[in-house]
Amino acid sequence: MRLVVDLNRCQGYAQCAFLAPEVFTMHGEEALMYDPQPDDAQREHVLRAAQACPVKAITVEATDGALIAERAGASRVG
Repeated sequence: MRLVVDLNRCQGYAQCAFLAPEVFTMHGEEALMYDPQPDDAQREHVLRAAQACPVKAITVEATDGALIAERAGASRVG
């Protein structure tokens, strides 16, 4: 799985860090750090984090490039 976070869109609400703390961490009040290629064991946590993002800044793709969850918040698992 591959993650892309639009850091210009991210507002630091930290919902992702709360739901997937092994993948997303906040440094300071607004700086988000994340693992762009988390282990598949984190899949459910990452998908919940992407869906919970208030500004829909997180895109999740499969390793083959297929879209799993887009910024609009819709999930397409195929």
